[in-house]
Amino acid sequence: MIGRLTGWLRARPHIGIIALIVAGTVVALLSYGRPPICTCGTIRLWEGAVNSPENSQQIADWYTLSHFTHGILFYGLFWLVLRSLRFETRLILAVAVEAGWELLENSSFIIDRYRQATIALGYTGDSVLNSVSDIAFMTLGFLLARRAPLWLSVTLVLFCELFALWMIRDNLTLNIVMLVWPVQAIKQWQGG
Repeated sequence: MIGRLTGWLRARPHIGIIALIVAGTVVALLSYGRPPICTCGTIRLWEGAVNSPENSQQIADWYTLSHFTHGILFYGLFWLVLRSLRFETRLILAVAVEAGWELLENSSFIIDRYRQATIALGYTGDSVLNSVSDIAFMTLGFLLARRAPLWLSVTLVLFCELFALWMIRDNLTLNIVMLVWPVQAIKQWQGG
């Protein structure tokens, strides 16, 4: 069994590298003091309440759409600027960037920034489970973008952005705007 696994990994070294990146991210997040799972003690597939203490703690939530979108956008960007690299190398880079974002997002600097500039007043950071799931959903978006025609990738990004905007008054675009250059009118609108 072990021999088969090592042979399979030798044929697909990018999977081993990705696993190491994710494992390193888990170790770093735990060293930050992030809880492995929701402190409520349960693991659920979905948390639909944005203002819930379980948001960013479970496997998926409304912000999962943003991470899926990251994958599609990373695929497009890396295809444009790093087309000479093998697909597997671009995938490793995408996972590394997403893992880097998860580490930054869970730093006290970004957590405090979310609390000051956005409607996420009670945001305390992600559970390790949620961060690993975010990386997985980014990877799913990246892999899907490789196989999908361009029109479908664009449609999925627009759908994710507009659906999240409609459902929770937030999305990847507004998240970036509010982190980089907060707009009081947007914050008031998001607060309902």
